[in-house]
Amino acid sequence: MMSEVMDLATHPILLRTELPGPLAKAAIERDKQHMSPSLIHCYPLYVKKAAGCMVEDLDGNILLDCQAGVATASTGHCHPAVAAAVKEQVDTLIHICGTDFFYPGYGALCDRLDRLAPKVDNGWQVFLSNSGTESVEAAIKLTRYHTGRHHMIAFRGGFHGRSMGSLSLTASKTKYRKGFGPLIPGIHHVEYGDIEAIEKGLFRSTLPANEVAAIVVEPILGEGGYIVPDKSFLLELREMCDEHGILLVFDEVQAGMGRTGKMFACEHFAVTPDVILLAKGIASGFPLGAMMARKEFMTWPAGSHGSTCGGNPVCIAAAMATLDLLEGSLVKNAAEVGAFFKNALHDRLTSNPIVKDVRGLGLMLGVEFDTHEHSERVANRCYERGLLVLECGASTIRISPPLVITRGQAQVAADLFAQVCQEVAA
Repeated sequence: MMSEVMDLATHPILLRTELPGPLAKAAIERDKQHMSPSLIHCYPLYVKKAAGCMVEDLDGNILLDCQAGVATASTGHCHPAVAAAVKEQVDTLIHICGTDFFYPGYGALCDRLDRLAPKVDNGWQVFLSNSGTESVEAAIKLTRYHTGRHHMIAFRGGFHGRSMGSLSLTASKTKYRKGFGPLIPGIHHVEYGDIEAIEKGLFRSTLPANEVAAIVVEPILGEGGYIVPDKSFLLELREMCDEHGILLVFDEVQAGMGRTGKMFACEHFAVTPDVILLAKGIASGFPLGAMMARKEFMTWPAGSHGSTCGGNPVCIAAAMATLDLLEGSLVKNAAEVGAFFKNALHDRLTSNPIVKDVRGLGLMLGVEFDTHEHSERVANRCYERGLLVLECGASTIRISPPLVITRGQAQVAADLFAQVCQEVAA
């Protein structure tokens, strides 16, 4: 089995059938009858197994993955070190509930995140959750509890989750919110990157600054279009929060854990928030999230928040192995191969009339098109040619491969992507 995984990890793209093939078509039709229709299913991919950056479907087609389970398979699919850590843990302890009891791993992971995060005077304390959404929910509760305020500010284009609190902050697409109101009160949205929309648009007219608990922002906009803001935007947010006693929350669920070529995305901007939210790449696909706050703000008492399975021992084992790999070479690889990948895309796409922009940091890259129709056609045709990418924003394709991607694989992806763009533009 291990040799099969390693062979798949280094396999080139191989299409044995049209996509989807007959086995995938049959399985999809069978499964859809029993699955919630709320699931999106971007294209008809039915995965049988995966390794590294390569994915094999039911019909034996092998595809190059440049979306990593929505930027989650940070160390690549089925990394042997992560798999070994999980296998060892399941023979020792699977669950006991970190809200109620102590066990090896929980405190060690919290300590490790404290040491990896930007340095603050009193250090960080960490609450472990099952997902990014749950990390956001924890931040909503903590910031409201600590400040005694209930208003919060978020940004249009931001995605923070789908549960009722996190959905109230989310403002990337109306389909996420339609039919679920009323959402929680006290949430105010402004344009991403527009600091004056807060100071002049809210504080001067409708929202007293001293009633705002937190400003929640993605340091790099994910679902909203992979947009890297000017450094001044986040610096001014930091100054505004300090002036008014507001907690600054960075949602790094998608951008954190090495994705941008640094362990934390905030490191690119020399801005340290009061709360950092993590998930996705922290455990290579195992359900784990973290809400970490400066120690002086972790003032909620015992019993005010908890999670039955958050910080599960198996997920923690995966996270510790993941962090070993990130610190060892993968954050550096994300920076170096990400720069190479971005330049390759820019060189191949700069003259394409349907491409408006190539942007991003590390292996969080976005290609913006002139219309949604073009971005959708490019994403679907990439799938048909054996390259997995995802759309985001109004007309952008995100490229977020596992951080183990090689220069060779990045070149293959850039060439194929450019060929597809040229075909769609013709």
